[in-house]
Amino acid sequence: MAAAAARAGCGASSGMWAEGPWPGRFYSVPGSQLGAGPARRTLSPMVTGTSVLGVKFDGGVILAADMLGSYGSMARFRNISRLMKVNSNTILGASGDYADYQYLKQAIEQMMIDEELLGDGHSYSPKAIHSWLTRVMYNRRSKMNPLWNTVIIGGMNNGEGFLGYVDKLGVAYESATVATGFGAYLAQPLMRDVAEKQAQISKDEAHQLIERCLKVLYYRDARSYNRYQIATVTAAGVEISGPMSTETNWEIAHLISGFE
Repeated sequence: MAAAAARAGCGASSGMWAEGPWPGRFYSVPGSQLGAGPARRTLSPMVTGTSVLGVKFDGGVILAADMLGSYGSMARFRNISRLMKVNSNTILGASGDYADYQYLKQAIEQMMIDEELLGDGHSYSPKAIHSWLTRVMYNRRSKMNPLWNTVIIGGMNNGEGFLGYVDKLGVAYESATVATGFGAYLAQPLMRDVAEKQAQISKDEAHQLIERCLKVLYYRDARSYNRYQIATVTAAGVEISGPMSTETNWEIAHLISGFE
């Protein structure tokens, strides 16, 4: 009885401790994690997208990504877009967690709206978007709560093609050919082979190269899909075409053995 009365007296006391904790208990401070248990983080992505490919050509940049959202190893969503038009001279493609991509897309779209409302005649360049993404990714990584994405930024910067890469750790670089996911192992060698042999690649050659790489990925990457979009940036603006698919042939599949 005495202990109960003491607790009641503590809870009903006046002054700064009027709503304070009982002895031996924690008080949940609004807006803090105290008393709310451990902070929770995404430990593994749920719905994911695989490779994004990018190639610079004479007069612009081309990006491509398939439209499959994999739930683990299940080909669950077959009509999702992982390419977005940022503004009139910039496009973005993302692989990895689709929910994190949606969050990033929403943030970028709001940033574009805010920029447009200024009405000062200026807009973000692809190089500026790339630089901003490096800070966002590194900031989230430093908080032990990364955005589980690898992002490719393409566009026209001062009349020249720009192609940049950023991953969830904030690692970033620029290159004439860029690929994420399995594409970094299967498609990148094919793209580099063409880029290193030719000083300039035409738009049609870049398109054919991208389609060839997408076909290779469909055959060799279990998380890819034969339905994709292609985005192109030139001085004339941004064009996202698709969905489209390529013809495939599985007649030799029975000859492949040793993986049962």
